[in-house]
This record gives sequence, C-alpha cells and structure tokens, in this order.
Amino acid sequence: MKALLFGFALIAATTVVAADERIPDYSQHYDPERDPFQDGRDAIANATATQRRVLIELGGNWCAWCKKLDLFINNNQSVRKKLYDHFVVLKVNVSDENPNHEFLATFPKVTGYPHFFIAHSDGSVLASRDTAGFLQEGEYSKRRFLRFIDLWVINNNATMTAHE
Repeated sequence: MKALLFGFALIAATTVVAADERIPDYSQHYDPERDPFQDGRDAIANATATQRRVLIELGGNWCAWCKKLDLFINNNQSVRKKLYDHFVVLKVNVSDENPNHEFLATFPKVTGYPHFFIAHSDGSVLASRDTAGFLQEGEYSKRRFLRFIDLWVINNNATMTAHE
C-alpha cells in the first residue's frame, strides 16, 4: 500500500515538475543577472508562436507583495493555469542590485511593485496595471485576478483602461 501511495505521489510530483519545465525561466523568477531585452525578445517570439499576450511583471525578490503574488498564483491552480494559458509571463527584476533603468525607460513610470504591463505579441504596450487592484481585504482575490485575465484574453474584443 505504501509503495502504491508513493507511486501516486511520484507521478503527481513529476506532473508538476513537467508543467513547470514548459514555463521559461524568465517567467518563473526575478533574476538580477538576466537580460530583460533578450528575455523580452524571447517572450515576444513565444507569444507570437502561441497566440498569447505578454504579461510583463516588474518586481524583485526583496518585495514582500511580489512573494505574496507568487504564492497566490502557485497556490491557485485555476489562476495559474489560466494565466499561463493566455499570457507569456516576463518577470523583470527591479532592485538596488540591478534596477534595469535602460529597459524600464521604455515604459510608463510605476509607483509600486509588483506591477503589470500587458503587451501585444508585437511588444506594444496595451496597459499598465497596479496589482493592488487585485487585493480584497488585504489578500489577492481569485475573482479579481481571473476577471483581469478574462479582460485581456486575445480573442476578447473588450477594451480596458489602465485603471479599470
């Protein structure tokens, strides 16, 4: 019986690892050593090939809200699946170690982290979104996050303002 349970656990763990292996490194971590220009080119190529939009997520390992957002996404499989089904996520580090000024100079100014920019697969920015809008009673809201994703799905003709 223990061997059977271990087998199921091993299969489940392998499935999670296999799913994460399909997600590029630039989508999984804030890394001050990464080149956001090259990662951006790779994300755009991926988005074009898979007919998705690019979600540029600014933040860093120093950022408590960035860590909470990562936990929220990773602990809500329906959110995680929908996010990665419809977006190529590009995490861009912003820190004292590497503020990525040159890359960020091409974007509107942000006031806090984590912060999202939604881009077409051609790289043009559609919207800027402060992730505080996903909070409800101090926690990230699954309903608000899923609504945000639904509004930006490529086949959705609805438009949304940056502050909606």
